Amino acid sequence: MIFRGLFMAALLLATVSPASSQETVIRIKVRLVRMLATVKTAAGQLVGSLERRNFLVFDNGVPQDIAVFERQTEQPLSVSVLVDNSGSTGIELKYELDSVNRFFRALVQEGNPDDAVALYSFNWEVRLLHTFTRSLARLDQRLKLIRSEGGTSLYDAIYLASQDLQYRQGRHVMVLVTDGGDTTSLKDFHAALEQAQLADAILYPVLVVPIRNEAGRNVGGEHALATLSAGTGGRVFRPSLGPDLDLAFAEILRELRTQYLIGYYPKEIPSNKDRYHRVTLKVDNPGLRVVTRSGYYGEFEDNYHSPGR
Repeated sequence: MIFRGLFMAALLLATVSPASSQETVIRIKVRLVRMLATVKTAAGQLVGSLERRNFLVFDNGVPQDIAVFERQTEQPLSVSVLVDNSGSTGIELKYELDSVNRFFRALVQEGNPDDAVALYSFNWEVRLLHTFTRSLARLDQRLKLIRSEGGTSLYDAIYLASQDLQYRQGRHVMVLVTDGGDTTSLKDFHAALEQAQLADAILYPVLVVPIRNEAGRNVGGEHALATLSAGTGGRVFRPSLGPDLDLAFAEILRELRTQYLIGYYPKEIPSNKDRYHRVTLKVDNPGLRVVTRSGYYGEFEDNYHSPGR
């Protein structure tokens, strides 16, 4: 079973065959925009008790009616973990892989029985080490194959992983473990962001930068990662190695398990040659902050599945 995020109003086409006035063929195409949202207090505490009536949705500034609402959604997770194994990762890579392994265990053992993980590595090339699975033994085996070498094709990795996520049922999440920056991609920032948004994927970059001095860091790459994550409804984590890295992964899991799923069928939106629609999601409490995708591109098919269906 598959699903993709959906965006246009319902389209109804009725055709009467001239050969038989008794036959009427009706073709219906439904479009739904889906958003996964995290709500927090000003102090950063997660809020998971809001109702449909507490949310307001705007598409290019036009108010929308919420058609789908789930609190602390039970939709299964498809999580793609992308590990930067470029030459710059060096000795830190071992600590990162150990932490990724613990993340896998927490996700598989404590989550929805339909949750699944895919593992990628990227340097000058992007490698799919294991497609979506719940086998911790196989994931552990593939993690041990990762070695540090070469350049960094970060945008290519996001682009390709988004394509693999796009047709999977449930929620789509991408966790990037990297020290920031892109040096060898064929795709650019905009192509990576568009593909991630087409896939309804939330990006969580885990930015491990041993060098704290800006002179030794790719600050531009770090800013690009922040923009990518914000555009998809995720956020950047900047842990140090060791316990802080484990805490970053634990916080990602907490957010994923306290999400809201909100969907609407767009209506009364002025025609616009720009394929990109800006989406705004608000709550009726000004003391709360909502984090969700900033918009969407292109057309999608509606195959939303509610829990138990």
